[in-house]
Amino acid sequence: MLDALIIISFIIAGAGIGFYSIELLPGSAMQQVTNIDGLRWVVASFAAIVSGMVGLSVQTTYRRIEANIREMPLEVLLTRAIGLVAGLLVANLMLAPVFLVPVPKDFAFIKPFLAVLGSVMFGFLGVTLADTHGRAFLRLLNPNSVETLMVAEGTLKPAATKILDTSCIIDGRIQNLLDTGFVEGQFLVPQFVLEELQQVADASNDRKRVRGRRGLDILNQMKEDYPDRIAIHPADYDEPMTVDAKLVRLAAEINGTLLTNDFNLSKVATLQKVPVLNVNDLAQAVRLSYLPGDSFEVKILKTGKEPAQGVGYLEDGTMVVVEESSDAIGSEMRVVVTSALQTSAGRMIFARPHASVVA
Repeated sequence: MLDALIIISFIIAGAGIGFYSIELLPGSAMQQVTNIDGLRWVVASFAAIVSGMVGLSVQTTYRRIEANIREMPLEVLLTRAIGLVAGLLVANLMLAPVFLVPVPKDFAFIKPFLAVLGSVMFGFLGVTLADTHGRAFLRLLNPNSVETLMVAEGTLKPAATKILDTSCIIDGRIQNLLDTGFVEGQFLVPQFVLEELQQVADASNDRKRVRGRRGLDILNQMKEDYPDRIAIHPADYDEPMTVDAKLVRLAAEINGTLLTNDFNLSKVATLQKVPVLNVNDLAQAVRLSYLPGDSFEVKILKTGKEPAQGVGYLEDGTMVVVEESSDAIGSEMRVVVTSALQTSAGRMIFARPHASVVA
């Protein structure tokens, strides 16, 4: 809406200037025009097109500046704002005597020109000095804050807000992540996600109803354990959109990170350049990695596809295929890893029995 308003404002302003600029033409030129109204509309149309192009450029520049400001640490933004105000204040103090000097009428334009030039120069100088000496300025405000200095120089980045989706809440592993303290920052639950949870909890299907109630219980427990980190936000959109589309849009607008275990939602968000943390990717990353020659104990639970093969599982669900172990079903045995295979369904480990079998 704002982008369209900027462009339309430039178009209207340009058309108005073009329409009334005919009055500035010399009288001799006006006498040669047979259709003054037609000339007005032609000039107004041309000026509107040029102004529209200028407005588009201004809108693009505005969005670029807005994106840079969003990514800028708060401390840097604060020091630059103070530097800009200080620079403009110095410019006005230094130019005040100049405005008291009498200037001939023909050179009256010099005063506003000097005012604009001085404001731009000293404002830019103030911002530059803030970037150069911002650390010293923050040290004066809070001498004991190392974190403040690191944020000011860009070394330390503030933690982004995490936006939870419905599947991630129902999954429940996010509660364990909060308990371990590995995930930092605030956690935001939009109102439309809460409504979807309630709809799932009220579903006629027993399985869906159980999942929805589990998600509400987990959310209530997290809210109780971490009241300062879990927030229910009334964000919603009037446009007819899916919950996934609303999540991606909200994450983009607040520059947050989407926390989910939905593969398709992760791909859509990544395509739209929205940061995503997939709980499944995290679980895959922290699985134990076994190399050929490593040994461990596994319980053989069933026979494999090939003759004499036995199959067991690690605690994280990784399938272990053991050669010559079909006669040890129900027993634990020490095995030696021969190879590992990563598939779309997960990881498989191939092994052979160790010298001894542990009953």
